[in-house]
Amino acid sequence: MNREDTDATHILTKDHREVEALFASFEKADGTKEKGRIADQICTELKIHAQIEEEVFYPALKGKIDDDLLKEAYVEHDGAKILINEIVASSPDDEFFDSKVTVLKEEIEHHVKEEEKQHDNMFQQARAADVDLDALGEQMLARKEELTAQAKSTGLPPAQTTTM
Repeated sequence: MNREDTDATHILTKDHREVEALFASFEKADGTKEKGRIADQICTELKIHAQIEEEVFYPALKGKIDDDLLKEAYVEHDGAKILINEIVASSPDDEFFDSKVTVLKEEIEHHVKEEEKQHDNMFQQARAADVDLDALGEQMLARKEELTAQAKSTGLPPAQTTTM
C-alpha cells in the first residue's frame, strides 16, 4: 500500500501485517531490553489501530454490516486494550510479561481472522455495503498521522475501553 491507496480495508490490512511482523520479532528477540522495546512498539501500533477503527471505520459500518460482528469487534478491542495497558505498565522482567504478549498476539490473530480472513468477514461486508472506503481511508490516514505524531512527542495515554 502506498499513500495513494486510501481504501480503508487496505490500510487496516497493512496494519495487521505490520503487527504480525512485530509479534514474530518479539518471539525471536533475545533479552528483556529488546523484548520490552518491541512490546512497546506493538502496543503503540495496536492503540493507534484500534482508535482509528473505533473513531472512523466502525461508526461508518454501523447499520450496514452484521451488527453482531461489529459489537464483537468492540469487545475484542477492549480485551486487547486491557492487556496492552498491563503490558505497557509492566516490565519485561515481570513473571507474566511474555505470556501477556503471547495472549495479546492470540487475541489479535482471532480479531484479524474475523475482520479479513473468515467467510463473510467484516472487510467483505464493508466492500459490499454502501460505504466510501476511500473517503474513510483518507480520514483514517489523517487520524493515524495525528496519533503517530502524538505517540512520538508526548506518548499515547492508556487505551480506553468502550464496552467494559
